Amino acid sequence: MKAIFFKSSPSPTRMTPPASPLHPTFSESLMEENIEAAELIITKWDSSSDNHSSSSNASLFSDDNREEAKLYLSSVKGLQKAMQYLVSHQASSEMLVRAQALMQTAMKRLEKEFYQIFKSFRFYLDPESFSAHSSSSRPSASRSSFSDLDEDESENESRDENDSIPGAQRVSLAAVEDLRAIAEAMIKAGYAKECIKIYKIIRKSFVDEALHGLGVDRTLISQKVQKMDWEVLEVKIRNWLHAVKVAVKTLFPGERILSDQVFSISPAMGESCFAEISKEGALALFEFPENVAKCKKTPEKMFRFLDLYEAVSNLWPEVESMFNSESTSTLRSTAVNSLIKLGDAVRTMLTSFETAIQKDPSKSTVPGGGIHPLTRYVMNYISFLADYTEVLSDIVADWPLTIPSPLPEPFFGSPDNKESISSPVSVRLAWLILLMLCKLDGKAEMYKDVSLSYLFLANNLQYVVGKVRQSNLKILLGDEWVTKHELKVKQYCSNYERMGWSKVLASLPENPTAEIPVDQVKDHFRNFNLAFEETYTKQTSWVVPDPGLRDDIKISLARRIVPIYKEFYETYGGMHLRKEMWVESLVRYTPDDLGNYWSNLLNGSGSSGSVSSSASRGGRSG
Repeated sequence: MKAIFFKSSPSPTRMTPPASPLHPTFSESLMEENIEAAELIITKWDSSSDNHSSSSNASLFSDDNREEAKLYLSSVKGLQKAMQYLVSHQASSEMLVRAQALMQTAMKRLEKEFYQIFKSFRFYLDPESFSAHSSSSRPSASRSSFSDLDEDESENESRDENDSIPGAQRVSLAAVEDLRAIAEAMIKAGYAKECIKIYKIIRKSFVDEALHGLGVDRTLISQKVQKMDWEVLEVKIRNWLHAVKVAVKTLFPGERILSDQVFSISPAMGESCFAEISKEGALALFEFPENVAKCKKTPEKMFRFLDLYEAVSNLWPEVESMFNSESTSTLRSTAVNSLIKLGDAVRTMLTSFETAIQKDPSKSTVPGGGIHPLTRYVMNYISFLADYTEVLSDIVADWPLTIPSPLPEPFFGSPDNKESISSPVSVRLAWLILLMLCKLDGKAEMYKDVSLSYLFLANNLQYVVGKVRQSNLKILLGDEWVTKHELKVKQYCSNYERMGWSKVLASLPENPTAEIPVDQVKDHFRNFNLAFEETYTKQTSWVVPDPGLRDDIKISLARRIVPIYKEFYETYGGMHLRKEMWVESLVRYTPDDLGNYWSNLLNGSGSSGSVSSSASRGGRSG
């Protein structure tokens, strides 16, 4: 320890506390009494003394020595007053040298106790403990030092408070009270540097260890991140998402509270300690998202980037509040830069996703007119995007959507309608869906059969509507959008039925009960058989994946065809014509037979093949 309090030879590294006006009754005799009283207890607890007692090896701040600790701190305070008197009145006296030596010994002891309390109560001084009871459970400022306490009053207050505080929390609060009392004594005596050094070493080690346990890699620089395989980096992102929440919600707030409490006598010192303890680890934590944002940007990485953005954005109020000093401004700017870089990356990936839809190279048709892979991929992707509405709103708010031509009203609604799409996120997602639907229109034209083209469009638009209904897209796009596209599905189905079954309907007479010549009756039955068998055989390989839509189409087809055929059948193919030989060969289907065939339609099985052979033998009961 360096010499202090000598005006003639001040220490270059120790600031001598300014002499404060002494109490009028503070006399030389009282000064001597303070020094002698301090010498008794300080020497008693001096572990370096040749004649030290066994008590010097014990903890001064243990429960057994609580009264001794109060007396020790009180003696240090009295010794300090005596030294201030001597500096002002007897700066060259031997008594000042004696007092100074006692103060140095006392400070060594307090340093040791300060360190030992941190080590002994390590698990009671964890940030989670402080985050739990926070400021509401902090001891009041009046209890900042043992020497300031009115003994009886403080014991009563302590007893009342302890009755309502859990055991572990009582231990942590008591440890903090001891640490604060020691810090106050050392700071007032001019030993702030030693106190702060111990505090920073111990708590920084704790923070670094905690961050390491959370998986925060402080050596993970930008170059390393960019060279990682995506699968490896994705695991690190998931770990980081957990780590940053714990760090910002628990670890750093706990350290902030601890610093504020221990150095309540000097908020500036508490702030300096907190900054030094947390800065390096927090910087590594907040740099990670920015480093990830520098990686190659492909659409499949979108959702992890959004997770990172969302995490930083949600935690920003705590970050801004906690790291609010000039010394921690780098941490705030790093977190902001992460948001900026991640936002830029998300916009880049949205643009790439839009381009990928427009340039989809697939020219093959889907067998049976089913759901195209592009439809599944795009709608799954967009429905996931809809789960990040709040985040996307921040990212695309000032990013205008460039559209090559006016958008069709059916896709975006009327501007005068309350349910029209207006938010930037809604417009952008609706635009992506529109791009995909336009691509599907082009793919539909690849089918040689026009009716299959309409079935393909109905299937894919039904899938789109279903995805919208089942996700947050329904909230973004609105009921009007859903209703209009459902009507479009019905229109596609109607076109499929009209064009796909036109030959079957055309084979039947306009008036099925009108009296017509036998030859025309035969022609109608013959044409119906050919048209039905050809249409049905072709369409057994067609598919409608959505069971509700499939049933709707079957019911609609049955209503179009069966009633007309039934009337014609009952008029010309019934039992009263059994005697006619041609009836057995031409009347292949009863109205009930048609209903049975509908059940196998649009399942995509393709197993029925030609229906003529089986129907000719079993289609009509004899």
